[in-house]
Amino acid sequence: MKFKKIAKFLLNTLFWGFVVGIATLAILVMIHGNNLPDYKKLATYAPPVATRLYASDGSLLIEYAEERRVFIDYADMPQQLVNAFIAAEDQNFWTHPGIDIQGIVRAITNNALRIAGYNTTLSGASTITQQVAKNFFLTSERTISRKIKEAILALRLERAFSKEHILTLYLNQIFLGARAYGVGSAALMYFNKPVSELTLAECAFLASLPKAPNNRDRAIERRNYVLRRMVEEGFITQEQANIATAEELNINSGFTAQMQEEFQYFAEDVRRQLLNSLGRETLYNQGLYIKTTIVPELQCAASDALNKELDKFNEGRTDKLQGAIIAMNPHTGRILAMAGGRSFNESSFNRATQAYRQIGSTIKPFVYLAALERGYTPQTMILDAPIVGWREDNTLWKPENYDKKFLGDVPLRLSLETSRNVPTVRLVEQIGTQNAIEAAQRFGVYPQDMQNMNLSMALGSGETTLEKLVLGYSAFVNGGRAIKPKLVDYIEDRYGRLIGNKKIEILEWSEELLPPVTESESEPLSDPQSLYQMVSILQGAVERGTGKQARVYGHTIAGKTGTTNEVKDVWFIGFSKDLIAGVYLGFDTPKPLGKGAGSHMAARVFADFMKVALANKKNQPFAVPDGMNFMRVNRRSGASATDDPNGTIIQEAFKPGQKPNQVQTKTVIERGPVVGGVF
Repeated sequence: MKFKKIAKFLLNTLFWGFVVGIATLAILVMIHGNNLPDYKKLATYAPPVATRLYASDGSLLIEYAEERRVFIDYADMPQQLVNAFIAAEDQNFWTHPGIDIQGIVRAITNNALRIAGYNTTLSGASTITQQVAKNFFLTSERTISRKIKEAILALRLERAFSKEHILTLYLNQIFLGARAYGVGSAALMYFNKPVSELTLAECAFLASLPKAPNNRDRAIERRNYVLRRMVEEGFITQEQANIATAEELNINSGFTAQMQEEFQYFAEDVRRQLLNSLGRETLYNQGLYIKTTIVPELQCAASDALNKELDKFNEGRTDKLQGAIIAMNPHTGRILAMAGGRSFNESSFNRATQAYRQIGSTIKPFVYLAALERGYTPQTMILDAPIVGWREDNTLWKPENYDKKFLGDVPLRLSLETSRNVPTVRLVEQIGTQNAIEAAQRFGVYPQDMQNMNLSMALGSGETTLEKLVLGYSAFVNGGRAIKPKLVDYIEDRYGRLIGNKKIEILEWSEELLPPVTESESEPLSDPQSLYQMVSILQGAVERGTGKQARVYGHTIAGKTGTTNEVKDVWFIGFSKDLIAGVYLGFDTPKPLGKGAGSHMAARVFADFMKVALANKKNQPFAVPDGMNFMRVNRRSGASATDDPNGTIIQEAFKPGQKPNQVQTKTVIERGPVVGGVF
């Protein structure tokens, strides 16, 4: 009788315990089941996805993301990758209703034995569906309330969605270390390949990451554990596991340091531009496809050319010379290469676009163009003789030429080709300081609202950026059209829809990958004949003048050197028919570069770059506008080669009505009150 009473008591206790448990659970479900997040929105799952920046050839440059993620549809998931995660995380995934009772019992048993001192592994019982519920809707706090909500949401998710959809949510949302969210991004970050190319060993490694995503020290051990679980679940054979276990795990960090270093200045300029136009949320989380203008081969050539010269100069020095190079298509403004310094990792300051520096003699082409526009010919004579006794701000000023010599009367062409200062002073006085400065303003080199209109500004003491100079020089060769720098060809959203401007029709480009010529919406900045005369003079500067270091064998090149006072900054801006590049060298805190330094250093960087850029391309002479007359003249006197055959004879371009000088006849610009400046 006593045994029956005890049994009856136990049964009643169990019964009422079960009733109370069910009632308690019902109450908890009622309490926590209300006001749960709307899980139905996951039917149209659109997670934050990394924006990816691509070069013009389609190669990946860099990602912008707060969470690195590349969305992968379930149909594109390798089966072994899916199996690896199921074996590692939720072996009953395909059969449970959202929570795994068998798993819960197993976890309780294993954990109890572990506490009792047995050699078992501590384990949890959260299913993949529960992890989806937690990752999307709940916090990671360890409370009974959160676990109940997680279980309720998991059951509801299973009723609302297919197993495949739940796996898609899970495998695209889970954090896998290295700022990678989802298997698509993790495959790129760890192995630099898409999920479709992952090996079995690599799939197992990714599946091992959810437990400790930032601890790679036990990577091999964890991967091998997943492989053993896949064998136990029948997903792979022991032989397959043995082969995968023996495979070397070559883990990297996604993009190489070299790739980051080569393209970072350009990529950062793109980021700043798009952050301003699109906003942070769109740029970092909407998975944009950004096709940029950069050409990897030219970018590498530009960086190599710049660093070669900087390393040569900086060897053994404490203060390091800096510099920049930028190359673009002068007809469209598409930036093809950009390096803003020695190293982005050392300094993110972009000296191609952000550094305002005095431009020295690189302003002279605009001054001389203003003279050509007013009827001067390339052979108009200008006096190169000492100027003394003039003042600026109560300071005596005596302009000098770089070689400390004076040549008497010299043709305008010769003066610019050899970058002579004293004749330039007289030329500015003759055409007017304001007209000289206006030419630089018109071409975008100086700002339109410049207040200080004195002679020194007309001679290069004003400041601008390398990018603005290159854009200004572009108008010499593109028919006088003002262009804007272009870093991005087009942007697509995650669904392939175009954002903003129309996509460039690349199929209509020429064999040289040059875009079709488009009609400019604005009036030309100058007349085509004056522009051609300037191009011809700048071609002479490379062939015979200060730009000899910029020559590229077999190619027609034009350009201009620039050196500021005391050789604190040196420049070279040069171009072929369809490619323009500019180089700047100087210290971040301006100071003299020292003995032997000069603009030839910048010209050398330009030449090294152009030799790569123009390799295997046919030579293209500059286009000649209608109406030009070509005559052979003496380079020194400007007279016809027939009348003055001695010395260097060149082919000169004259506008209609213009003609060579008479022998021994000089067009001299009279001396007037001139003030000082920088050359």
